[in-house]
Amino acid sequence: MLSPILFGNGAVDRAAHLRNDTEAQAKMQASPEARYMALWRGHVLVTDAPEIAWLTRTEAQKTSRGDPLFLGLLNDQPLYAVDIPDWEEAGSDEGQFEKTEATHPALTGTFRDFRSLFFSLPDTSLGDAATAKSLLNWHNSHRYCGYCGTKTHLTHTGWHRKCPTCKRMGFPHIEPVVIMLVTRGNQTLLGRSHGWPEGMFSLLAGFMEPGETIAEAVRREVLEETGVKVGKVKVLDDQPWPFPSSLMIGCHAEALSDDINLDPVELEAALWASRERVMETLDGTDPSFQPARKGAIARNLLDRWLADVI
Repeated sequence: MLSPILFGNGAVDRAAHLRNDTEAQAKMQASPEARYMALWRGHVLVTDAPEIAWLTRTEAQKTSRGDPLFLGLLNDQPLYAVDIPDWEEAGSDEGQFEKTEATHPALTGTFRDFRSLFFSLPDTSLGDAATAKSLLNWHNSHRYCGYCGTKTHLTHTGWHRKCPTCKRMGFPHIEPVVIMLVTRGNQTLLGRSHGWPEGMFSLLAGFMEPGETIAEAVRREVLEETGVKVGKVKVLDDQPWPFPSSLMIGCHAEALSDDINLDPVELEAALWASRERVMETLDGTDPSFQPARKGAIARNLLDRWLADVI
């Protein structure tokens, strides 16, 4: 069975035609039916179930900062995302993985680390939360115009930012990343990044560069990181990845060589693993290394290879 690819296929109708409709937005935000998804440091507020803990307008106004971001409609109900600032008991925000969960004194529910919700939230809710997380991250990191340095302001209820000085428009930033199942005969190439959990290996991946095709990016990244030359490249699938806001482009690449010449800056280690060894790793009989986690496109591509459906 193939591992699912998470974060796509949210349930919310994005209703883009309403984003810049000032009158409609005023009515929707004033409606008692409007609900708000709360995020704090990229963590989403959930119930014990867990499910998204949607806030009322009053709760959102009392606890959030900035303007609400319009996610869209779900069964005609307007939905928004809001950013919750730190509170006194929240503690330091230093360190990427310092807090996995926290409770707010004025809100019911728990802010939980996004990764801990991979298989707890329904797939559609996870996809909608991923949209909110990426959108809020973009606003928090693009508050100033990249051309003239002026502070920009939010427009289109969160889907644009505009510079009041040079009038340039900014749009949510997405970083394209190639992630590749590199095979040669009965083996696949796996790599280990610095700082990963002990024993974890996954598929190679890297950011695309300006002027590259997907295939060119795959060949360059594999060669740079491992010295392995790649020939034919085929795009298989993709995945929105809200850490913070990437689009993972899943590919199959056929290796033309198998000698590994590791770049120690890019990777801590790399190895060729046979189908049999990967299968034993997945079923727990070979604990020598840990593969990509379920829900990530890397695991889905490995599953496809093992099932011979690439």
